[in-house]
Amino acid sequence: MLRSRQADPAYAAVMGRDLTLLMADWGWLGAVPAESRIELLEDAVWPSGTDVPYEAGHGRDDGWSRPPGPGSRWCAVYGFSTTTGAHAPHARAGAAWADLRSLVDASVREPMDAFLDGLLRNVDQASGGGREFFPPASADRWHRHVLLACPPEVLPGKARAWERLEPRLEELRGPFTAACEGWAGRPDTFEDFVALLREWGDVTGTAAAHRGWGLVGLP
Repeated sequence: MLRSRQADPAYAAVMGRDLTLLMADWGWLGAVPAESRIELLEDAVWPSGTDVPYEAGHGRDDGWSRPPGPGSRWCAVYGFSTTTGAHAPHARAGAAWADLRSLVDASVREPMDAFLDGLLRNVDQASGGGREFFPPASADRWHRHVLLACPPEVLPGKARAWERLEPRLEELRGPFTAACEGWAGRPDTFEDFVALLREWGDVTGTAAAHRGWGLVGLP
């Protein structure tokens, strides 16, 4: 039986939402009126006349695919293989790290913080100004915000943090067991937690290799 904790407000806020993750050319988007950027991203992912996005990453080993139409020139969409497209697994992973980070040695904690901040935790505080790049259209309730935004200049640091962190992921097993195992609102298993971290590691590495491209998550 799962034990429960008081719901974290940030976690509760994303329950029921999806996460569609894109890699996009910040320079191209910067030439577009700021209030139109979210709508342009949505139009690229959800082509006109349908509420269902195309199969992002379908059939590709790296998970990335270009959307149909003109958006293929300036964005790509990632299809997570370890989730069903919901945002909740990412929020659970961020909540798990908040629970266990005090039990981890600083030599692991510091790169993990650098890697996760702005992606799975502290999204509002640690986006490096990324979310300000996507202001909502004030009168448009359908395009209110993005879930995360990681600008190009932040990504190389995250890729370096992941390189330091990946060889030491097994050191998180004991703290995860102590702080998260059996709790509702956390990853079901340590293996699930690490599998999602590895996907984010691949995502940041790929995005960092595209100079001038950043990450943005749509609900």
